Amino acid sequence: MDTERGTADNPWGLEPLLDVGELAGYLGVPVSTVYDWRTRGLGPRAYRFGKHLKFAVSDVRIWVEQQRDTEPPASSGRR
Repeated sequence: MDTERGTADNPWGLEPLLDVGELAGYLGVPVSTVYDWRTRGLGPRAYRFGKHLKFAVSDVRIWVEQQRDTEPPASSGRR
């Protein structure tokens, strides 16, 4: 992502940040799950601005990739 030049949607040229609700919606989990992950040290890295948490899109992408199940599905022997 080119962060040097701004665009009409992002005039500062900064990486987009997601709030807790946006992250939960993207992942398809309740907001409470995102907060639970934070208290347990799980989930993507976040920035804190006062009482607000923000998640960089690049950090979310990295974290999502780390969650990929590398094990093949267990075969049940059925076809």
